[in-house]
Amino acid sequence: MTSTGIKLFFLGLSFFFVIKGWGQGPENWTPGQLMQPADLARAIREAKDIPVIFCIGPKSYIPGSVHIGMTKDKDKLDKLKGELKSLPKDRKLVVYCGCCPFANCPNVRPAIRLLKDMRFTNYFLLNLVKNIKVDWIDKGYPVLYD
Repeated sequence: MTSTGIKLFFLGLSFFFVIKGWGQGPENWTPGQLMQPADLARAIREAKDIPVIFCIGPKSYIPGSVHIGMTKDKDKLDKLKGELKSLPKDRKLVVYCGCCPFANCPNVRPAIRLLKDMRFTNYFLLNLVKNIKVDWIDKGYPVLYD
């Protein structure tokens, strides 16, 4: 098999897994909707232009964030919807999970889809490329402690 054939085989296989529900599906956010951790940490430290922050993962680490829980679960997605109902559609919002890279995360896509469906216009996904530990805690950004 040629290298092109191999590439096409794996592309088709990955598409099959996504269609069958074995993958997380394509990203439903744009690069412009990714907020860099340093920018959010700066806003928190300076107490300036702080967005409403929602933790959509298993544990809340970022000060001021509203812990929703894992939005892969319908009851947690409903909880997020309830929190969003009272907010203006143009309110600056950030969601984060941090359990794993986005490609594997079961929580970010449902939350982003909900924000789109509710017609929010100023929302961001915190760009935690690896996870909350590596991309936030290890960098010395503000952290909630138990």
